[in-house]
Amino acid sequence: MPSQVTVRYWAGARRAAGLASEVLSAGTLAELLSQLQARPGLAEVVAASSVLVDEVRPSRDDQPLAAGTVVDILPPFAGG
Repeated sequence: MPSQVTVRYWAGARRAAGLASEVLSAGTLAELLSQLQARPGLAEVVAASSVLVDEVRPSRDDQPLAAGTVVDILPPFAGG
């Protein structure tokens, strides 16, 4: 059963999504990423980004998402 999860976008992902965060419904991380990659302009950014689930890098895409989970989309950063 899908859960309500918060997706937070950082840097270029925020620009591509047009917002800082949103609440979406998904049962697994793979399902959530599929929803995001279906959006024009966001697909490439998500594909190149690191993803954190409750501040931890997930070990698998089929990880179940519980209600209240926070997923961060972190595009590659440049600089030094």
